[in-house]
Amino acid sequence: MVYVNGAGFTKIGLLWEYSLEDLAVEAALKALEDSEVKSVDAIVVGNMTSGVMNSQENLGAVIADSLGMAGVPSIKVEAACGSGGAAIMWAAISIMSGLFDSALVIGVEKMTDVTDIPDQTSALATAANARYESSLGASFPSLNALIMREYMKEHGLSEEDFAHLPILMHKNAVDAKHAQLRFRISLEDYLKSPYISEPLRLLDSSPIGDGAAALVISSRRADESVEISGFGAATDVVSICQRDDLTRLRSVELAAKRALKMAHLEIRDIDLVQIHDAFSVMGYLNLEALGLVERGKAHIRVEGGDFNRDGWLPVNPEGGLKARGHPVGATGVYQVAEIYLQLSDRAGRCQVEGAETAIAVNIGGTGSNASVHILRRC
Repeated sequence: MVYVNGAGFTKIGLLWEYSLEDLAVEAALKALEDSEVKSVDAIVVGNMTSGVMNSQENLGAVIADSLGMAGVPSIKVEAACGSGGAAIMWAAISIMSGLFDSALVIGVEKMTDVTDIPDQTSALATAANARYESSLGASFPSLNALIMREYMKEHGLSEEDFAHLPILMHKNAVDAKHAQLRFRISLEDYLKSPYISEPLRLLDSSPIGDGAAALVISSRRADESVEISGFGAATDVVSICQRDDLTRLRSVELAAKRALKMAHLEIRDIDLVQIHDAFSVMGYLNLEALGLVERGKAHIRVEGGDFNRDGWLPVNPEGGLKARGHPVGATGVYQVAEIYLQLSDRAGRCQVEGAETAIAVNIGGTGSNASVHILRRC
């Protein structure tokens, strides 16, 4: 068994005064304090762009040193925007193997060290295929815009149909103290927001932000432990032009299937969901890949309130990537940290009452790398 015994995170935002190491250390110390332990057997860091944006690789050793833990084995795991989820999974595997008894998992990203938007966009585009996509000028928003356009065509949707998810996410984020965008938006706000890459609008998109989240996981159960009862990972073709179906997240389907099998659960047994809504269309595709909605019908279910915090199946009760924020390599750890607080009844105004099980989806690229974790109240 693998248990989450503590969590900590920073507020997400444009944190100019903090370094990459500052953020990682703050989150890590909070998680260690929450777990009431002083040492761990290993450190696993999830990060995407430290080399490009912060001129810092060898991040595992740098963070171990910054924590005063030189001597502890520490490594960086990179899977684009899915780096945080990948770090959790590989840390859990190391504990299940018996090699380590405990591990500190840190997801961290300092995106504002690069101040020019074109440079930030280029750094994020490294999650795409360098040879066939980014080298030809395709940015991450433009690739998601192509997927969105195809999804609209396939299901006969209007741009307005994509507004419902960001509206819900901003509503949820108002109650999350660590969220980056703590304000509500309306349908009118959405439709007035500028295009980034038509039909993709500014309010379809998660923001640039800095942040770190951390977990203490262990083979030993504590008083407020939450069990990691299943996990799975999968990849897909990286270039979207080479996929059989542009509007299907096969990696998420496979990863979720593996996670549910490991946990001995069905998707109908899940009480709370964390999806990877870096863009509105990706949020809809996540819900479809998990088998929670029919293809092309996600907007109807979101608008109808099924995924509200008090709805049939709460989704992203803290605001998701869209409004809680998306410091890319840290996102997967934020998701599981939020679930840990939910399942230990410590989520404050974001609390989902009665939740016993939860699932988190963290993806890299346009769905080319995915990890899924299932957590259960002990």
